[in-house]
Amino acid sequence: METATLPIRDLCLAVAVVAVWGTNFVVIRIGLDHLPPLLFAALRFLLAACPGVFLLPRPAVPWRNLAAYGLLIGAGQFGLLFIAMRGHITPGLAALVIQIQVFFTIGLSIRLTGERVLGYQWAALVLAAAGIGVIALHADAATTPLGLGLVILAAASWAGGNVAAKRSGVRAMLPYVVWASLFSAPPLFALSLLLEGWDAIRAGLQNADAATWAAVIWQSAGNTLFGYAVWGWLLSRHPAAQVVPMALLVPVFGMTGSALWLGEALPAWKLGAAGLVISGLALGILYPRWQARRR
Repeated sequence: METATLPIRDLCLAVAVVAVWGTNFVVIRIGLDHLPPLLFAALRFLLAACPGVFLLPRPAVPWRNLAAYGLLIGAGQFGLLFIAMRGHITPGLAALVIQIQVFFTIGLSIRLTGERVLGYQWAALVLAAAGIGVIALHADAATTPLGLGLVILAAASWAGGNVAAKRSGVRAMLPYVVWASLFSAPPLFALSLLLEGWDAIRAGLQNADAATWAAVIWQSAGNTLFGYAVWGWLLSRHPAAQVVPMALLVPVFGMTGSALWLGEALPAWKLGAAGLVISGLALGILYPRWQARRR
């Protein structure tokens, strides 16, 4: 029977997942201290795929769908995000800006289905865009226009991956993500060799310390395997309306974690931008559910 709220155990699990996903931006920043960004991303997906593909059954979807998701999420989302986070944007702001994938996902879905944009969606988009505008106006050496643009492109790639996953019809996301990672790692390794060069790859691997390898492992074990497994389990037990809004806490954990562990400053303008973006996300996610409950 459905309940109005999540049980305490499941609520704690949901918070644990969004905490992992949010603070993962701090982990990314640590890994990038030694590894070139594309190599780091390639190692992340290599460990996500192996040994998972030997333990989990292949989803009953076409290979081209797995390839599309793997390329969009691997080379698109994380490749661009890791490049941006190596000196072009702070982890806290990256955790915030990447969440605008929600609006790209809505836009792509509307384009594919021919639906019209509703009033609350326009309002949500304006709020989030205003927050991004505040960030752009305060661009500096720590958060550059290039970094902001790369994260926005990463968000668009994430949205494309979301649409590919939705069109696949899969319900168990963990096997889907693991098998799609087979199409993420090879192009990232190739791009790393082409753009970063063998000397940078060799130096990164030689200089990598225990914290670097812990960051790589956490990307796969914590962010991917634990996160998707538990999130999928929660969605299988509870209505999406009770679980999905918890994702609004991801940028909160991201910005708080970056401030606590990396010393990222949180001036008034950054908090204001976060408030605008999160308000837009909340309106876009929660308003239709509130309407449905009223009806």
